[in-house]
Amino acid sequence: MMLDANTLFSDDQAVTATAASTNYLDLQAANTPPGGSASLGHKIGGALDIPLLIQVTTAFATLTSLTISIETDDNTGFSSAKTVASTHAIPVADLVAGYIAPLVVIPHTVAERYVRLKYTVGGSNATAGAIKAAVATGIQTNG
Repeated sequence: MMLDANTLFSDDQAVTATAASTNYLDLQAANTPPGGSASLGHKIGGALDIPLLIQVTTAFATLTSLTISIETDDNTGFSSAKTVASTHAIPVADLVAGYIAPLVVIPHTVAERYVRLKYTVGGSNATAGAIKAAVATGIQTNG
């Protein structure tokens, strides 16, 4: 599996409380074709979803669960963020080093310019836990 630093949301980011990914993707402004009056909008990946790797790099401790969401917005402050996909609440027992979250694609229907991940801690804040997350060329499975 190959990762690109330009599409990295989190690079071993410690997640001890609810937080956004360290980085976000800028899909750039949607273009209006010559002679057109309306923007074409974003069609990332054409009609295909974009593979995403979200992997625990340091085991989590003391929280109850973690939910991971993909958010989009038209501004970098994500002041009006919209959730376009989300995992179920992943129990702490599953959040061990090497665990890969089931949220494996960015939907091709993303319409806003900016995309980030949001990590929502369930229960008390974590005393340990880190994540690597990025757009991937494909997700490795050993099963």
